Amino acid sequence: MINIRKLEAELWESADLLRSGSNLTSNQYCMPVLGLIFLRYAYSRFKLVEAEIMKNRPSRGGRVLPVEASDFAAKSALFLPKEAQYDYLLNLPQNIAAAGITNKEGHVINSLGEAVNNAMSLIEEQSEQLKGVLPKSYTDFSDTILAELLRIFNNSALDEIGGDIIGRIYEYFLNKFAKNIASDDGVFFTPKSLVKMIVNIIEPQSGMLLDPACGSGGMFIQSGDFVNQSGMNANSAMTFYGQEKVEYNAQLCLMNMAVHGLTGQIKSGDEANTFYNDAFGLDGRCDYVMANPPFNVDKVKSESCQSAKRLPFGMPSLNKKKEVSNANYLWISYFYSYLNERGRAGFVMASSATDSQGKDKDIRQQLVETGHVDVMISVGNNFFYTKSLPCSLWFFNKGKAEGLKNKVLFIDARNYYTVVDRTLNEWSEWQLKNLNAIVWLYRGELAKYTALLEEYRHALGSDKPFTEQIAELEAKIKDLRAEAKVAVDAAEKRDKKKVQAEFDEKLAELNDTLTTAKEANWLYEKFGEGIYADVPGLCKIADKADIEAKGWSLTPGAYVGVAPVEDDGVDFEQRMKEIHQELLTLQKESNDLMETISKHLKEMGL
Repeated sequence: MINIRKLEAELWESADLLRSGSNLTSNQYCMPVLGLIFLRYAYSRFKLVEAEIMKNRPSRGGRVLPVEASDFAAKSALFLPKEAQYDYLLNLPQNIAAAGITNKEGHVINSLGEAVNNAMSLIEEQSEQLKGVLPKSYTDFSDTILAELLRIFNNSALDEIGGDIIGRIYEYFLNKFAKNIASDDGVFFTPKSLVKMIVNIIEPQSGMLLDPACGSGGMFIQSGDFVNQSGMNANSAMTFYGQEKVEYNAQLCLMNMAVHGLTGQIKSGDEANTFYNDAFGLDGRCDYVMANPPFNVDKVKSESCQSAKRLPFGMPSLNKKKEVSNANYLWISYFYSYLNERGRAGFVMASSATDSQGKDKDIRQQLVETGHVDVMISVGNNFFYTKSLPCSLWFFNKGKAEGLKNKVLFIDARNYYTVVDRTLNEWSEWQLKNLNAIVWLYRGELAKYTALLEEYRHALGSDKPFTEQIAELEAKIKDLRAEAKVAVDAAEKRDKKKVQAEFDEKLAELNDTLTTAKEANWLYEKFGEGIYADVPGLCKIADKADIEAKGWSLTPGAYVGVAPVEDDGVDFEQRMKEIHQELLTLQKESNDLMETISKHLKEMGL
């Protein structure tokens, strides 16, 4: 079985080492490297489909008929001419200029970069969706670096198309590049845990999905995965539409979709500026809208917005120049307007929008009065790679069950996350499921909640109470640490690292299981076998009257309150006396030290 995390990290480390050895910036390096991953995917898929075609291939005069582009089109796959095949590029001679190879225009190819550019051009000829999309800047690379990159991605593990290994690798690289490219035009990647949360709550099944600020296409990829996992075919069940003003991001999106085997229509450039254009004429027609739009955009021309319509609740506040000075509620209005009579929307938004005043408040009141606001989730700091501010997830549902029509589920998840590193947080897979489980109970979907408890028990391999399992695992970890210390101390010097690594692996496995048990207990102690209850500091179901009483605020913290603080058994007054005494002692030590330093300086004549 492939260790996908190890493979991702190894490929990234190798590729990034080459970047640091070149004079290319992350921005220059990003698109070509992702293009090579795409090329590797296209080749793996080509070989797989070719093998299927050749199984029943007729022959003439004792010769099996060669495959043709039409054979691949019949199987919804990409045909690759010989010069666009990965192994062809990999096996080109070192001195390409002397080999007399020509490109599709008949010009002599003088470098490996030119050969890869030619391969990309040949692939674009085979696909309407990829025309003008694939990178052709490979002459920026030295032949040495490019040959090494081709070798890095020539890993047999990437041929496991069924497991979507290359799709995972592509997204992993996108994620890593997103951290390195922090300019405005580089904001193309919505963190996976936020995208997954949106998709899990929206639950796309079939129909039209629009992302009017689609970046690199994460909403499409996760929606496709969700639909495929439910046993349907995403390309048959869904129609994907995307608008993305920045052409670079749209190219990343189209490659991302191709690598995941998805087709869709993506428009870029000025015609894809969602503020002023409904590029596909989808107002009122979408089954699903998902997006992570840019927050707090200013100087948006109000007249152009009004002529583009999609403003069922009127315009937000304007400045003296008749511009929208904060476009958050333009986006919110558009997302609602795009939905059909049973449509669902989920999107990321600046935290300030849940409580902003003026015209924003009027629009928010009208939204609540429709009965279609479904779920509101507060997200903590550091979920994005390029900004540390908190945000909110908003969900609309025009097809809500009658009993939920005038209710909204508020979840405050600002203190619920996993720390990745000093500047980045995320939701783990179990945390995503736990938050999703609260929504299931709000919707009365008990079977899904029960299935999750069973999933936990299966993962832990035990039906014991979760608290009991936690205590057992903590004891095992403590014993194993003690055992590791004894074993490492007793090992020969040359073997110490190896012995420690073996124990570290066992400890990591036990800690993963402990984390799972703790997440199971987090859920079970709040909702037991599946009875929804408001949990102070976490979740509350509010009705329209509650929201009106709070001035039409949609800030979860205004409703869920604060979680009760456990009494830690410490006498506050006594502890304050101790801290005060510690402070006086430290001050005295500091003064003594300053006196000693001054004395030494005088002795040195300074």
